[in-house]
Amino acid sequence: MIEAVGLTKRYGRTVAVDDLSFTVQAGRVTGFLGPNGAGKSTTMRMILGLDAPSAGQVRIDGKRYRDLHQPLRMVGALLDAKWVHPNRSARAHLRWLAKSNNLPVKRVDEVLETVGLTSVAGRRAGGFSLGMSQRLGIAAALLGDPQVLLFDEPVNGLDPEGILWIRKFMHRLADEGRTVFVSSHLLSEMALTAQELIVIGRGKLIAQSSTEEFVAQATESSVLVRSPQLPALRSALGRHGVHVRDDGDSLVVSGMDIADIGELAATSGAVLHELSPQRGSLEEAFIQLTGDSVEYHASTGNGHRPDLVTSGK
Repeated sequence: MIEAVGLTKRYGRTVAVDDLSFTVQAGRVTGFLGPNGAGKSTTMRMILGLDAPSAGQVRIDGKRYRDLHQPLRMVGALLDAKWVHPNRSARAHLRWLAKSNNLPVKRVDEVLETVGLTSVAGRRAGGFSLGMSQRLGIAAALLGDPQVLLFDEPVNGLDPEGILWIRKFMHRLADEGRTVFVSSHLLSEMALTAQELIVIGRGKLIAQSSTEEFVAQATESSVLVRSPQLPALRSALGRHGVHVRDDGDSLVVSGMDIADIGELAATSGAVLHELSPQRGSLEEAFIQLTGDSVEYHASTGNGHRPDLVTSGK
């Protein structure tokens, strides 16, 4: 478990993280979302003791990272895929890390096999593509078989097969009871990967909830209705005061649940060809709740300059 309480980080007059509190539970994949400059990377660095908080604290299973003995056995992290000496081979890099935490050398080959890098283990890491570097970073995070894992943009540079692999792999890690905390800008992927969400903007907490709850609270739910008797059904719905949008061959109904629409159709003598719930996307919910926290707003195309809004890094 990761627990942050009142976590704050200032760089001069800039407040990158502002009194941030949250908990990352074990057994779930928790997504960490926010606009550019929201303070996600700074928060992850403070979790790992790479940046000192200006105020507040963060604990991993009740301990500060710097107080962990042989930390790779407790926490594995991928923050920067290119953080590796370019002239060192993948195997040599992992052996160096293993030795620093008194880990068995055989573990190096195990994690190389896990991430699919066995065939290139002797190659210089400086020649790796971004996708290969990401896999090497994941291997390093897994080296100590830790209970807590942090990943910052882990699917950058991965092909579709690699993205699917890491999604399933994160779910497997969580199913084993581990704490999995992952930051990403790919909202469509986070919708499939994250079961819980922590969303921040300008260094402050915006929301912490399950992914389903986050989407449901920020977007409007509706029901798609298709019927050969649409005019009669439209009139019946109108008499109940619900909002109906006519899409020609279908209706989109807001303000009435799917069971009540079905019963109304039956009493109106309308045959139903489709009655299906329509829910908003994670992307829609994210934009709705973080719109005021976006650092750079693009031009609307009318020649005006983009609005620049200061926020923490």
